[in-house]
Amino acid sequence: MDDDRRPDPDALLARVQQDEAQARRGKLKIFFGASAGVGKTYAMLSAAQAAQAEGIDVVAGVVETHGRPETMALLDGLPRLPMKALAHRGKALQEFDLDTALARRPALVLVDELAHSNVAGSRHPKRWQDVHELLGAGIDVWTTMNVQHLDSLNDVVSGITGIRVWETVPDRVFDAADEVVIVDLPPDELLLRLQQGKVYLAQQAESAVRNFFRKGNLIALRELALRRTADRVDDQVMAWRRGGAVKPVWRTRESLLLAVGPDPNGEALVRSALRLATQLDVPWHAIYVETPQLQRLPEAARHQVLRVLKLAQDLGASTATLASGSVADGIVRYAREHNLSRLVLGRRARRRGWPWRRTLTETIVATAPDLDVVQIAMPIGVARTAVPAKAGEGATPWRDYAWAGAVCTVVTLLTAPLHEVLALINIVMLFLLAVVAVALRWGRGPAVLASFMSVAAFDFFYVPPRFSLAVSDVQYLLTFGVMLAVALVVGQLTAGLKYQARVATLREDRMRALYEMSRDLSGALLTGQIAEIAARFVASEFHARAALFVAAEDNRLLPPMLASDAGDVLPIDASVAQWSFDRSQPAGCGTDTLPGSPVLYLPLRAPMRLRGVLAIEPRRSERLLVPEQRRLLDTCASLIAIALERVHYVDVAQTTTVQMESERLRNSLLAAISHDLRTPLASLVAMADSMGLAMPPSASEQARIAQAMREAALRMNSLVNNLLDMARLQSGQVQLKRQWQPLEEVVGTALKAMEVALADHPVKVSLPDDLPLLHIDAMLIERVLCNLLENAVKYTPAGSAIDIHAKAGTDEVALMLDDHGPGLPKGREEAIFEKFERGRKESATPGVGLGLAICRAIAEAHGGSIAGETLAAGGARFVLRLPRGNPPALEDIDDALPADAVKELP
Repeated sequence: MDDDRRPDPDALLARVQQDEAQARRGKLKIFFGASAGVGKTYAMLSAAQAAQAEGIDVVAGVVETHGRPETMALLDGLPRLPMKALAHRGKALQEFDLDTALARRPALVLVDELAHSNVAGSRHPKRWQDVHELLGAGIDVWTTMNVQHLDSLNDVVSGITGIRVWETVPDRVFDAADEVVIVDLPPDELLLRLQQGKVYLAQQAESAVRNFFRKGNLIALRELALRRTADRVDDQVMAWRRGGAVKPVWRTRESLLLAVGPDPNGEALVRSALRLATQLDVPWHAIYVETPQLQRLPEAARHQVLRVLKLAQDLGASTATLASGSVADGIVRYAREHNLSRLVLGRRARRRGWPWRRTLTETIVATAPDLDVVQIAMPIGVARTAVPAKAGEGATPWRDYAWAGAVCTVVTLLTAPLHEVLALINIVMLFLLAVVAVALRWGRGPAVLASFMSVAAFDFFYVPPRFSLAVSDVQYLLTFGVMLAVALVVGQLTAGLKYQARVATLREDRMRALYEMSRDLSGALLTGQIAEIAARFVASEFHARAALFVAAEDNRLLPPMLASDAGDVLPIDASVAQWSFDRSQPAGCGTDTLPGSPVLYLPLRAPMRLRGVLAIEPRRSERLLVPEQRRLLDTCASLIAIALERVHYVDVAQTTTVQMESERLRNSLLAAISHDLRTPLASLVAMADSMGLAMPPSASEQARIAQAMREAALRMNSLVNNLLDMARLQSGQVQLKRQWQPLEEVVGTALKAMEVALADHPVKVSLPDDLPLLHIDAMLIERVLCNLLENAVKYTPAGSAIDIHAKAGTDEVALMLDDHGPGLPKGREEAIFEKFERGRKESATPGVGLGLAICRAIAEAHGGSIAGETLAAGGARFVLRLPRGNPPALEDIDDALPADAVKELP
């Protein structure tokens, strides 16, 4: 059995473990379509009916029929899980009940519209997260989704249709699905269904045709859906081929593989391959196979190869450098691993050589008949080496050949005294051992020299007649031939294995260094430690110096952080680093942006955002051109970015914890103080009232003092009530008692309560007659209006007017209160809504800065908002926005009232 056909044992073990984990999870099946109306839900329900007929326990968790009769008919006979009612902005919305599904544990659950966003208060914000929990519990799930809901294609679809879809599903969920069923419908047929009212109602269908459902949009979405499904199937094919150790190339998808070498026309070959890939509209790869012979190329020729690979990578190719004993074997192995069916090679006129020696093309054709080989004509008359090598550059040093000759001489001298003791066959073994030793130590060329010298020495010193190259027995000619052949083969194999072992050692060293770096970064708690680890790794693996730029919250880079042993200052340009950060692109050495710079700037991309820039100054810039080295560097940058993001969120978590504890302590203190102060304040008010009612009446001075004491106690009581209300709101203990209320009554009640305070301020109320009912807690909204009115009285001169007006929108009602005072402090329009913040820090106006904070807390509890601004004509405006909701019809209110109450209604 050919060892090359045997799968990797580690890969087999990993696959078995993955299969075991997958067997414990449920299976996810997605009915995938280009747009709404193609029949995804219909196809899912049809398949569910067939599954139920086969005895599978199927339940409908949530199915959106949109009122389509043919779809609703398919629900007959399917058990349905009850929905869970959740309150949202005054409405009772029905959502998928995940807990009921987990308790019921059916074999299969139907969960429609995978991209749906759950109502606030659900366990998960997204429905696909509910599906993930069902799969983890071992329950199979069937679901539906459209192509515009894929996260990676969301911006593409919005660019085509002009409509942004906000509900998306991560691509990893789609790719991890066990089965994807494409539900397709031609655009003309879909438009016909739309006109017939089978997708939307008549009014909605007319609007949809004008906007989203245009024929051009549908064709483009259909292509995206089919291509995305084809990409997923292609990934499955590649995974199956790797898992099954499949050798032949399967022509499931067109692709190109370009093999480059140390040729001066490599760039022309790359451009030709690019044109061919563009014409065929297929992906393409460019590889370079390094063999032991090519490893001894001149340095200039190696740089030429790296430049060609860099050009291919810039032009969109996937590049790689492979190590193999044979160029043909390396190319064929890469093509089969990546299922690349078409190979592109350069063609030259065949040079004179051994007639039995095959060209690279002939070798590949004979080795892999399943590959198509495309040869591109190369210019004639150009030397094969890119640049003439310097004297002795790239060649095996003469000392290696001298050592090979010395080893053969030593073996001859050592075996000479043992001529009478050892048989000739054993002496041959000693010479072969010498050839192996030379191949291990000095490589292929010296091993060939040692092979010929060993045969000559054996013939001259040991084969009769001795000390002569003449052979008395013809059989010794066969011995010489076999000995020479074995020596050459053993020497070649030994040198090749030595090369492969060295390559494997280098790769292992890189992986070990990368593991050690990731381990050190996982324990780093400060950005300075991350900079030290990054500089140490870059110095050991790339022989370069490094500096780390960390991004501040305003997306500006902080001064670079250098390792403590960095030595001389790096020639860093902060403006180039900022450019690289702003555009999320590498710059400097080895890139297309400022390639003359000695420093390479790499943006550090973390999952959430860019975290900084890594600056690297290599001693030899050509090392960055090697694809493997560049990928290693990119991996290093990713690990550093993730470490920086982890440290950032650790700081955020610590700061948030401290703030939460401080807020909790402050709220507890406010609640305790306010409770303890209310009793003595109530006593003071009662005593002041008693003094006013005393008989005989108190003197005028005493009455004035009692009245002042009463007013001061009432002001203090108001402040204490504010403290207590804020503590309750912050602790979440206040439960809204919502009812459908007219806004006019709430405004009138607030004005009545503030009648005394508004004695010196005329109030003008302008409320439209068509204001809808609002689902609010009237007492709390009245408190908001009272606080706003009190705030206007405090900060506006006596006699200035206060205007109250409102405006009803489609989703909300805005209540505005305008005064004619000095307006809000510039730049502090938002800060005044914070706790203990006042409009003017130094002011004789009484208050502790809680009134507006309470207003915001009450507004947000109702699902609304409040904001302030300074009017252009002077004065301040506060805008309270409340959700409009869907008030009940008048007949519903009549039904809810008693009969006698209905009679009294005007």
